[in-house]
Amino acid sequence: MLQELIANTLYSFQDTCVVYILRDGAEATLIDFGSGEVLEALPTLGITHVTDVLLTHHHRDQAQGLPRAIAAGTRIWAPHAEQDLFHSVDAHWQGRPIFNNYNTREDRFSLLEAVPLTGTLEDYANFRFAGHEITVLPTPGHTTGSITLLTTCGTERVAFTGDLIAAPGKVWSLAATQWTYNGAEGAAATIASLLDLQTHRPTLLCPSHGAPIPDPDTAIALLVERLWRLLQARDQNPRLFQLRERPYEAITPHLLRHRASMANTYVLLSQSGKALLIDFGYDFITGIAAGADRASRRPWLYTLPALKAQFGVTQVEIVLPTHYHDDHVAGCNLLRAVEGTAVWAAENFADILERPSDFDLPCLWYDPIPVDRRLPLETPIVWEGITLTLHALPGHTRYAVAVAFEVDGVRVLATGDELQGDAGLEWNYVYQNRFAPGDYREAAALYKRLAPQLILSGHWAPQWVEPDYFDRLEKRGALLEQLHHELLPLEQNDFGDSGFLARIKPYQAEIVVGVESHFTVEIRNPLTEAATVTVEPVIPVGWHITEAPASFTLAARSNSETRFAIVAPASAHRARIAVDITVVGGPTQGKQRFGQQAEALVTVSEDSNRQ
Repeated sequence: MLQELIANTLYSFQDTCVVYILRDGAEATLIDFGSGEVLEALPTLGITHVTDVLLTHHHRDQAQGLPRAIAAGTRIWAPHAEQDLFHSVDAHWQGRPIFNNYNTREDRFSLLEAVPLTGTLEDYANFRFAGHEITVLPTPGHTTGSITLLTTCGTERVAFTGDLIAAPGKVWSLAATQWTYNGAEGAAATIASLLDLQTHRPTLLCPSHGAPIPDPDTAIALLVERLWRLLQARDQNPRLFQLRERPYEAITPHLLRHRASMANTYVLLSQSGKALLIDFGYDFITGIAAGADRASRRPWLYTLPALKAQFGVTQVEIVLPTHYHDDHVAGCNLLRAVEGTAVWAAENFADILERPSDFDLPCLWYDPIPVDRRLPLETPIVWEGITLTLHALPGHTRYAVAVAFEVDGVRVLATGDELQGDAGLEWNYVYQNRFAPGDYREAAALYKRLAPQLILSGHWAPQWVEPDYFDRLEKRGALLEQLHHELLPLEQNDFGDSGFLARIKPYQAEIVVGVESHFTVEIRNPLTEAATVTVEPVIPVGWHITEAPASFTLAARSNSETRFAIVAPASAHRARIAVDITVVGGPTQGKQRFGQQAEALVTVSEDSNRQ
């Protein structure tokens, strides 16, 4: 049933969800779509064409009829964080665990078939649809990727809230807010989102289920109070309001720590009101959702208003990550887009940020992160009178740096995730991050040389250095290296910091049918003597090798690269290719067949525009 909400501008239609109609003459933009029955009702309003559909989240009751919209030539826009659950939902259904499943997120309430998107609704972005300026506000709660759309209709400031709120003091589903097994992360996120929405001063809330709410402040206050009682009864997120009100704490007058993020963000403050952030991942975390798909991870800029108001920050000028892991970089693109923040990154992992699909590494962010300035190692850089120097810091990952600087008379070293624990002595190594046995010994030598007074770690409280700390680090680094030498047959074969002799780049590739595509193989000689290395590409039946890698000689325990090229005759999704490695040494070690030591994943398209 059609209902006029604001004269001749905004209507609603009750379907599997409430579909809102923003009218612009004979055209309209719809907020959510339901089953698509709204298309049959629109002619009664004189609307002949729906130009766009804007989705608040991915659930089927919002979107199950989208094929009807696409058939009518309508453009489809989805929340940026949930885009994969529209255009790539097939991959979601193929990969979603069912047996022994502890992932209780309602991502199985997704579309049954994929739909193409015109674009994504990026957080904090402004768009113009149906003659209305529309702002995208991130409001996780009902789902991790949910958004609210803000616009003005007549004299009303309207918020299309999806399923964030259903009525005064009510949500449409509490089950949807359980992002993990027995969790309440979404309930806490709903409180945070509602309070943020309130600061935008809407005068009318338009939920996806329920009647429009003309008194937002009263409705929000009642829902926040009830959800908070639930969280208190569950003894979860006890510091939610405290962290929301004061997310940053001062370590020294010009150095802050973000207390409410997943990985610590540190803030350097300048006298001129500018800020430099060291790491910026998931701002204001109420809990991490189950899964590792894009829709389970939501960066936002929730705490920046408090940073600016409480510490006099006028510009978040620079973000400087210590390493490439998602919990340290997920928010960088938002900072660039919304705040104009420049991304500075060390030369030893800038390529990973900009081309993540090239690398077979854990914890990669889903999108490329443009790097505005590549920073050389061991070279002082001055920002607002503060000198920073980046040093290679192996251990947690080969692709990391320690950031050394002095502020307020204190020598500081920001070390990312290299060490963990209250005492800052526990190893945090991950073999797939390209760990080598001597990394912590080398890192200990760096710490001792730089002699910081204060160490800033990625997930632990700031640590003031005790007199014997560097000696203890040194002993533990030597112990770890010794244990690896005792446990591994390194006198025969040393596979280096990856555990494998080869890697293929790009690791994830999109190629075109019939078009030659090139790959690079990073290869290691594991022997104690020079050896001849043979690399044989392994490709699907019917594919062709158009450029074969040549055999070559490598010095003992050294690395090199070679290339090969292939052509695929037919399209495929995540086809696998590999390289088979044989190493022939001298009389001592002879010929060794190591087999298919590296793989890459290839998506083959018929469309030449994909490359």
